[in-house]
Amino acid sequence: MSNPPMYGELLPLDREIHKNLKLDTELAAVTRVADQNSVFLAAVEFGDACKEFPIVFVRAGEPGADGKAPVAPLAVLGLKPGSNLYVEGDKWTGNYVPAYVRRYPFAMARLDGNVNNLAVCYDSKWAGFNDTTGEPLFKDGQPTEFLVNAKNFLENFEQESERTRLICNLLVEMDLLQDMRFEATLPNGEKLDVEGFLALDEKKYAELPDDKVLQLHRNGLIAMIEMHRLSMTNMNRLAARYATV
Repeated sequence: MSNPPMYGELLPLDREIHKNLKLDTELAAVTRVADQNSVFLAAVEFGDACKEFPIVFVRAGEPGADGKAPVAPLAVLGLKPGSNLYVEGDKWTGNYVPAYVRRYPFAMARLDGNVNNLAVCYDSKWAGFNDTTGEPLFKDGQPTEFLVNAKNFLENFEQESERTRLICNLLVEMDLLQDMRFEATLPNGEKLDVEGFLALDEKKYAELPDDKVLQLHRNGLIAMIEMHRLSMTNMNRLAARYATV
């Protein structure tokens, strides 16, 4: 089982093996994302995220038969590798916390590569898990309300992730994204050159025929595209934040 960014080692929860397992929720999990300069963002989050973070797209897999690679949206949290401008110590300083971060230290994972075999997993390397203090995950062999709520959140996250994948497939199919780069000079004179991400191809978007525009509208992509466009103004705001860190 591969471990996504933030996670040390994901293991499936078992009501017998982990019958005494507890989670100390007082321990700040946000420290796990302090060295992540971007995280996955579901389409449903664009409305909140676009007010604060640049939202970009990245290639997220091998090209298909059509030669086009799938893409995924990211919330940009920093413009340098290992730099998250929204974490100070054990505090998240932004107004919105992406769902990818909020689900930690749990995640859904496919066991044995089977797409239909999803299990609730936990990061066994996270110091918050123990057998003595915190929220119990099981009681009398059954998941506690705390774990049930976590599972519901994970299931919703997976559903929204799949919806986002389908939406992004349409953007790729219509060839509406292009490679972009961002350049900035910080107040101390340091130059930033950020590349390796995709953004809207304004020319192709403007030239879409009416039937394609209607297709985008019916799939909810017009609003999503506009929020992506709006969010790109946050690139300069991110660069300015380096003057204060």
